Formats: sequence, C-alpha cells, structure tokens
Amino acid sequence: MKAFRTGLLAVVLAAGLAAPSFAAIYDIDTTHSTIGFSVKHLTVTEVQGNFKTFSGTIVFDSNNAATTRIDATIETKSINTQNDGRDNHLRGADFFDADNNPNITFKSKSVIASGDTYNVTGDLTIKGVTKEVIIPLTVSGPVTNPMGGGQVIGLSGQTKINRQDYGVKWNKQMDQGGLMVSDNVVININLEAHEQKTAM
Repeated sequence: MKAFRTGLLAVVLAAGLAAPSFAAIYDIDTTHSTIGFSVKHLTVTEVQGNFKTFSGTIVFDSNNAATTRIDATIETKSINTQNDGRDNHLRGADFFDADNNPNITFKSKSVIASGDTYNVTGDLTIKGVTKEVIIPLTVSGPVTNPMGGGQVIGLSGQTKINRQDYGVKWNKQMDQGGLMVSDNVVININLEAHEQKTAM
C-alpha cells in the first residue's frame, strides 16, 4: 500500500509540473513569406517562380506537435515567373486553367515531429485534383515581435510533386530526348506567421 501511494504521488507531481499546452492561431504574413517552385527546363536548367497572392492560418503549440494545423489558399492567377507570356500560358488551359480553378489549397491532416522538423501530411488540391502529400517543415520560434509585440513563428521546407498527378499535363518531347518541362516540381516554402490578437 505504501509503495502504491508513493507511486501515485509521483504521478500527481509529474502531472502538476508538466508544461501547460496551449495552441495559438497564427496568420501567414504574406509580406514576409514566399511560396515558390522550380522546374527543370529543356533538361539543362531550373526555372523558378512563385505565387504573389496567398493566405492561411497555422495552429501551433511548441509543446504538442499533434495539435499543429495548417490551412492555406493560393490564388492561381498570381503565378509569377518574371515572364508575362509564360505566366499567361501557365494560367491557361494547358497548365492551371486558372479561370476554372482559381485556387490551390492545402489542408493538413496530421503532424509528426522529429526534432525541429514537423512532417506535415495533408491534402493538396490543384486544378480540382486532391492528392495527399508530406511536407517536412522546420519551425522557428515563437519569438516576440519587437514591432508591436505578439508572437511570431517561421516555417520553412521543401517537397516535390509530379504535376501530371494533378492534370497539369502540357509538354513537348525534345529531339535529343527528354521533356521540355519536367514533370517533377519542387515546392519551396518560407512562411512568417503572426499570432492572432485576442479581443479584450
């Protein structure tokens, strides 16, 4: 009985000393964030681009990775590769068909932490097709914003998808072999997010 009481007391003390777990909601700060991509062009070089317009929220608790949630929306027409002709082609039916598919979305389903890396599994929807992807993200912070206070976190990572899986199929075969535009697309993510202010 004494041993039982001692063990029970230890459990109670451990529970009392455990760090509290509080998830906060953060909004992506698009002025300090980038959602970019790169593809192989003519088999010899990488062409890079990004999306100018996007938004999203992140639920984050540094003490409990499982509570992390990410919900993001990207405006398809905001694609930018520093070439107007190419950008208009990408917006058209050969690629994203942006008039009929105005948004690209990502909604997380589960998160597993491994050190500073958060392996985020979620649904990525492009051109009306939804596929599950895993995005390894490094999380920085939270830190206090010196410009007005409030907590700030950073998330950065990279993943690769096959655009053919999403019906983005346009291509041309090169005379020497290989494709004009690679099927594999590398997605690069660098996000800064600010904690939502609670109304008093």
